[in-house]
Amino acid sequence: MTEAVIIGVGLHPFGRFPGKPAMDMGADAVRLALADAGVTWPQIQGGYVGSFEVANPDAIVGKLGLTGVPLRGVFNGCATAGTAVALAARAIETGEHDLTIAIGLDKHPRGAFAADPSVAGIPSWYGQTGLFLTTHFFGMKINRYMHDHGISHETLARVASKNFRNAAGNEKAWRRTPLTPEEVLASPVLNYPLRQYMYCGPDEGAAALVLCRADQAHKYTSTPVRIRSTSLRSRRLGAFEVQSPSFPVGEPVESPTVDASREAYERAGIGPEDVDVAQLQDTDAGSEIIHMAENGLCKDGEQERLIAEGATEIGGRLPVNTDGGLLGNGEPIGASGLRQIHEIVLQLRGTAGTRQIPGTPRVGYTHLYGAPGVSAVTILST
Repeated sequence: MTEAVIIGVGLHPFGRFPGKPAMDMGADAVRLALADAGVTWPQIQGGYVGSFEVANPDAIVGKLGLTGVPLRGVFNGCATAGTAVALAARAIETGEHDLTIAIGLDKHPRGAFAADPSVAGIPSWYGQTGLFLTTHFFGMKINRYMHDHGISHETLARVASKNFRNAAGNEKAWRRTPLTPEEVLASPVLNYPLRQYMYCGPDEGAAALVLCRADQAHKYTSTPVRIRSTSLRSRRLGAFEVQSPSFPVGEPVESPTVDASREAYERAGIGPEDVDVAQLQDTDAGSEIIHMAENGLCKDGEQERLIAEGATEIGGRLPVNTDGGLLGNGEPIGASGLRQIHEIVLQLRGTAGTRQIPGTPRVGYTHLYGAPGVSAVTILST
């Protein structure tokens, strides 16, 4: 099977951009990715574009050029971007196309996401009790995890502080003001034990990746990044996941993140010990902590020591969310996962500037998680 590689990346800044439509942000990101790859829009043979707010994101062809390209719209919750890049890669691997693109864009209003629970197949009482609020779910989940595995409030604050500090060195991040752990802990509690500065926020932005056949990459770049594997898994019966309308009884069932991670490692022929830099879904500070273990990067409870030692800092043994993650960038759902891959590509190329991790990183890892209990993992390498 033909291997797919990334030859170009483009990222529109994340944040708030009054008066600028999501489609225009997406077009800007595509132009940046095309320029980075050294190709033109008419050369793109197919692609996938994801968005939560834009009903027909494939209409972006009107901004880029009406070439007849088969551009398919996708949506898979917070794993939308992981789905887009997986399908773009698969089109190359199966021989359907030689040059493809993955695009993500979104423009969310201020405030928490809101909807009728029925759109997620959940009864109305779930919303009436307040459980449809994701902030509530994540607060409950990390509270239980802290109790079971000895994670402190200070560790939550250190995660948030690290990500805001990393975002300060990212000119395309939204929240670029560094905060100390003490300042994070002093912010108001929203859903115990999570505080205001421990949550990400919905915002606006776009990202794009250009992919090609590995045996043709030399025509475009000297630094292609290999897509070693992609995996997407949904929750299993008994798992306690976001928008699950019940609490598991008896033996716990593993998260879809565990399933996706294991599958991705197996397909890539790469283990957690090989990962040099990771981008994990940090919807909140607690999620990053839980996802470190669920992705096999440590054991449950080891996060307390690793984070205190600085292991997840840019200069640490396993840097996590070097661009600020969701806490620093916010989450425009359609673009968030491609933003993760954009950062990994820069790190593997050695072009991440002040965020560049030491040495010569060779393996990068990205992870997405969200409603209704779905997870996507992509493993990249030089």
